[in-house]
Amino acid sequence: MSKFIIKEKSFSFAIKMVRLYPVLSQSKKEFVLSKQLLRSGTSVGALVREAQNAESKADFEHKLGIAQKECDESLYWLELLVQTNYLAESEFVSYHTEASELLKMIKSAIITSKSKSKPPKNSPDAS
Repeated sequence: MSKFIIKEKSFSFAIKMVRLYPVLSQSKKEFVLSKQLLRSGTSVGALVREAQNAESKADFEHKLGIAQKECDESLYWLELLVQTNYLAESEFVSYHTEASELLKMIKSAIITSKSKSKPPKNSPDAS
């Protein structure tokens, strides 16, 4: 899986969160949860970008790990918004699906990166 796909998807998700924020804050008069969603939803892409410029493999995995947490946090805020009727179910499904797919991609990238750093099972370095 290309890191560029994650970069594109995380940027697209951030754009959607930026566009959702004024809808929630202006028309629904919801300010706290929507601000949290804006922060976590936009930080995923920023962290993916940081990971691309990581200083080491450990730094890369660490940055993606934080992106994973932020993505999961975004899912939490979306779930809370729909359960409190600030977000319509149809909107929720769309955003939740996108965030879930992004989360799976980030997890997969972390797993792939970590597996590349382990020696093969049959090598003398394997424990």
